[in-house]
Amino acid sequence: MKRGRYGSMTLQENKEFMNMIENHPIFSGASAAEFRSLLDRCDLKAYRKNEKVLYAKSPREGLLLILEGITEVCVQTGTSRENREVLEVLEAGEMVGFSSLADFLGEPNPHEDSVTVEVHSLEPSVCLHIPYEVLESRWHDEDVREYVLRQVAVRLREIYSSLAEQVKLANQWGESDPFIRRVQDLMNEPALTINQDTPVDEVARTMVEAGTSSILVTGKEEELLGIITEKDLVQRVVSAGEGNKKTAGETATLELVTIQRHAYYYEAMSSFLMHRVKHLPVVDENRRPVGMVTLSDLLRKKNRGQFNIIQEIESSNAETLPDVKHAIYSVLGNLIQDGMPAFHIMEAITTLYDRLVYHCVEMAAEEVRKEHGEPPVTFAFFLMGSAGRREQFLLTDQDHFLVYDDPEEGGEEKADTYFKTLGEKITSWMEHAGYKLCDGGMMASFPAWRGNLSSWKKRLRSWGLRATNENILLGHNFLSLRFLYGDERLHDRFTGLVADQLEKSRIFLYRAAEEEKQNPVPTLDQPIRALFRMKKEMLDIKLNVLFPFHHSLQILSAKYGMIEGTPKQQIERLTEEKVFSERFADELQFAYEVILHIRVSQAWKAHMQGEKASSKIYFRKMKTRDKEELMLALKTIRSLQNQLASSYGMP
Repeated sequence: MKRGRYGSMTLQENKEFMNMIENHPIFSGASAAEFRSLLDRCDLKAYRKNEKVLYAKSPREGLLLILEGITEVCVQTGTSRENREVLEVLEAGEMVGFSSLADFLGEPNPHEDSVTVEVHSLEPSVCLHIPYEVLESRWHDEDVREYVLRQVAVRLREIYSSLAEQVKLANQWGESDPFIRRVQDLMNEPALTINQDTPVDEVARTMVEAGTSSILVTGKEEELLGIITEKDLVQRVVSAGEGNKKTAGETATLELVTIQRHAYYYEAMSSFLMHRVKHLPVVDENRRPVGMVTLSDLLRKKNRGQFNIIQEIESSNAETLPDVKHAIYSVLGNLIQDGMPAFHIMEAITTLYDRLVYHCVEMAAEEVRKEHGEPPVTFAFFLMGSAGRREQFLLTDQDHFLVYDDPEEGGEEKADTYFKTLGEKITSWMEHAGYKLCDGGMMASFPAWRGNLSSWKKRLRSWGLRATNENILLGHNFLSLRFLYGDERLHDRFTGLVADQLEKSRIFLYRAAEEEKQNPVPTLDQPIRALFRMKKEMLDIKLNVLFPFHHSLQILSAKYGMIEGTPKQQIERLTEEKVFSERFADELQFAYEVILHIRVSQAWKAHMQGEKASSKIYFRKMKTRDKEELMLALKTIRSLQNQLASSYGMP
């Protein structure tokens, strides 16, 4: 039997896995000799956390049995890698692959471009890949056929039930955001809780300090018992004249509607509509509270006009493409006017820009295909800069690069010519859509920002060996990379190559960290009224604040093998790796939100007044609260720089 990535361990050495397989309906009726023969044709593989188990476009050649860990079955919903929705979560003993049984049974597929799912490991997992030839060998067994029939029937029932509910709600509310988004992506966490024996005056004080209108009440085992709202305190304590006599458990509303963290968006919306509640506690399998979601959280996801803009992007052509920018700006203006958080604005607007760039790449690829035929090898297109970090709100200059696979010997010139043309056409279409050309030439139309895997390996090695200030700047822009279009397998190989090169060129990351230490973020320790006496009248929020923040996160992430990810994702992963404490991660998220809010509001105001775009902020134009929050944010980012220096042993 093949061992795959599971190293030297065999099934024979792991009785638990062996028992699971022997007792599985597909294998349980086989004789000992037949079982060994079937097992030899299977493939045992182990996967790291967040590793891709099955690719969306890879041919399905059998079934997948989960032996250990948890995996999720997803479908790609957008142009960027992180835009995926979870269809189901599978645990040990469950299987993937029943949807492709029609191919196994020889049924023709009328759909040339079928949408297929992909599978990711949520935690370290072990899977047994069972090829169709094994299933074919067991197909004579009536118990095997009955098992497969039952599995397909159950899946079909679940799919129709889910689809019917989604269509009903989509028609009722308008589909401006995917209704299969999970509750854990929307909830506020961690949940604010208090023990049932806590005096009611302490409950009120806790709610005031947290600035919240509700708090969850838990029992001795931290299980959820009830909820206390401001209305409960007024009606059951203040109006009743109970004073400090009551406890949290005596004051709480005990009949609660709750929801699981893996439930879907439409399930949460249904709960609010059917039960007429305003707060929906999110609980785990032991009924312990893990978060809270409100109706306003769900409604905020209904981005105004976003669905119509997506339709406009998808149908745009050479004549109408320049108009898309103005439509996106209209949505941006609505979100800013609605007072949406900066994170939410960036998420909504970046989704639209991703669609726009994806459409440009598609049109460029189609043009090249008509002129030069199919691509000689697979390729991948990446964004960098603000677009790569998902921070773009007003259209800026272009930042992108192109990677293609190594061609066969003798095919280098043909591949280079093909992708030179593709890079130039992508740049041209994006310029037509409103993106400025990059002054520094960081675009796929330039030779330095496109190439096959081998040429990229040499390029990265040269940056690492010559860690000059110029190469460090190039490296920082490069490390904001985000995959947008092309072959997923090539993307994974490329990011693996980048990780390997950085591992071999640690001096590059050290020099980059040293550069950050030598250019600390300015801190405004003095009261705001003293700033003018210090002649600190303005600050370049991009150059002096955002860049140091991004650079520090990128260097730390790369040090721990994390090559790709937005700043929010980098903070989350570094927290998971225990590089950041939970408290410091919260402070970084707050600092990031503050900086983005200031940058978005000031830039949009300048745009509306017809002023030239600038990242400089003037303190005299800022509200007092914004100034105070900026001071806290600068201190946090300075702390991030210090932590980066410490991680490299710098005093």
